[in-house]
Amino acid sequence: MSQAKRHEFQAEVKQLLHLMIHSLYSHKDIFLRELISNASDALDRLRFEQVTNEALQSDEELNIRLEPDKGQRTLTIHDNGIGMTRDEVIENLGTIARSGTKSFLDKLQNADGNLPPELIGQFGVGFYASFMVADKVEVLTRKAGEETATKWVSTGDAFEVEDATRPNPGTSITLYLKEKDEEDHLEDYTDDWVLRRIVKRYSDFVSYPIKLRVWEDKGEAGAKTLEDQTLNSQKAIWARPKDEVTDDEYNEFYRHIAHDWSEPLARIPIRIEGTFEAQGLLFIPSQAPVDLYHPEMKRGVQLYVKRVFIMDECKELIPAYLRWVKGVVDAQDLSLNVSREILQKDRQIRAIHKQLVKKVFDTLETIKTERPEDYRKLWNHFGAALKEGLVAGESKDHERILDAMLVRTTADDGLVTLSEVVDGMGEGAEAIWYMSGPSYEAIRNSPHLEAFKSKKIPVLLLTDAIDDIWLDRGLKFRDLPFRSVAKGDVDLAKGGDEAEEKKAQDEAEQTYKDVLTAVRIRLQDEVQEVRLSNRLTDSAVCLVADKDALNPQMERLMRQMGQEIPKQKRILELNPDHAVMGKLKGMVAENDTDPAIQDYAELLYGQALLAEGGTLEDPSRFSQLVAKLMVGA
Repeated sequence: MSQAKRHEFQAEVKQLLHLMIHSLYSHKDIFLRELISNASDALDRLRFEQVTNEALQSDEELNIRLEPDKGQRTLTIHDNGIGMTRDEVIENLGTIARSGTKSFLDKLQNADGNLPPELIGQFGVGFYASFMVADKVEVLTRKAGEETATKWVSTGDAFEVEDATRPNPGTSITLYLKEKDEEDHLEDYTDDWVLRRIVKRYSDFVSYPIKLRVWEDKGEAGAKTLEDQTLNSQKAIWARPKDEVTDDEYNEFYRHIAHDWSEPLARIPIRIEGTFEAQGLLFIPSQAPVDLYHPEMKRGVQLYVKRVFIMDECKELIPAYLRWVKGVVDAQDLSLNVSREILQKDRQIRAIHKQLVKKVFDTLETIKTERPEDYRKLWNHFGAALKEGLVAGESKDHERILDAMLVRTTADDGLVTLSEVVDGMGEGAEAIWYMSGPSYEAIRNSPHLEAFKSKKIPVLLLTDAIDDIWLDRGLKFRDLPFRSVAKGDVDLAKGGDEAEEKKAQDEAEQTYKDVLTAVRIRLQDEVQEVRLSNRLTDSAVCLVADKDALNPQMERLMRQMGQEIPKQKRILELNPDHAVMGKLKGMVAENDTDPAIQDYAELLYGQALLAEGGTLEDPSRFSQLVAKLMVGA
């Protein structure tokens, strides 16, 4: 047997190892995930080799075994996988000691851990996470088909390699553990329950049994025996044929990952094949979580690579507006950074993202068509979040979101699709009209809607805070723009009615010219213009904004966000057919300096503010004017 050969690490290698131990991983528990993942890879390789090499075939169960020793303060991870030769030990476990280390270190330090894919997933990288929890690491390995084993030992500043003996092929990694240190987040990794918890979190779906060797009390006086207990379920439910999984099993898995005790509304199997492979299982919840609109809410898709848990919240796989979708994605090969905690921005991620979004919208369409009542419930829970994609989502998603949208309108008290709204508008429609406000009750009887109702033109009634933001982006649906009934001029006359209504408008403007001037003079600090309205049929007055101006809801929202917004003067529209106009016309004709005209102007402006759900700057003054009018003073 050869003597142990000692190798001193170079200075930059020590620096790299220091970075990996102290900076690269956010949780020290991850060391066990890395070692189990490496063991699983070794078992995969052996199983592959057994297909073509009869000499390697065996009836022995392929497994991973954890063996803690409290007395010696060690933890050994055994596998009966492919193993390594002496040269492979030096090649793999000396990864960071090979030539090019200085370049490797420079890339790590200058790229925030986002290393090129060719440097990711090397055995040595994850293996060296062991030094976060151990002062010394010992590896005993024997290559399948070989007789000689190799022993590798390191304390982090140097390593030794020598020939050794091992009864069977495979690898055993023994960690000489550091003392428990709560301040440094070091747990006691000889504790059975600590090991059970880590395996359950990170490696529950590894396809090989992960066994824990424990001493079992058999009930006889002082009699104990060693027993291997399997820790992981090995049941990657997303990888099993659908006909082998019951609804109860699906629901139980959903509750496990979503922490939601209600049943999901739908489940979405994911399978991606081609240049790379991925599987998964997504769920659409039946109700919204309480933190849906909380800034700290985590997105609901977990990431696995080869059934090994990588991260709980994978932002790259699902857009923020679909954060309420729950599930898992299991990729066979992904470019992770060196700590496996951050995904690289590559085409695989983009492709998976694209597939997930498509599958979710396909499922939403199916629910909308086949289970309309369920879809209405879904929209009530998640519609506002979904509409966030019209602001922050990619342009190709906008059409999908608009197709998925349900709205209330002046023509229907229930929820309908935009397609149903447009179909009901008939030919010749030039825009999709909408009214936005704080609530359905606040806007459904708005004065702005009167002419539209009389002409049976449907108007969308939109009440989510996000509506005023996406509507400002100039989006179209079926080539029709969205237009506010409370902005700009409104011309609803068509065909033969157009000339007749234009003539009536001109006559009314001439009739009430002096009234408009008198009211404008008295409200010049509040409004930018006073004009006659062609959108009012019953109410006396309303306020409208210029076509490109902010509406009141958007103005309030921006102020709440801390933005400095100058006061937006709007346009006061008066109904020429309302009795109050006749009263004002007589007052102006008799004495255009009458102080009562000021009172009427203020009352009309206050009435317009209240009708749209606004607030009065001086409620007391308005109350006094109403009382004064009531007693005829």
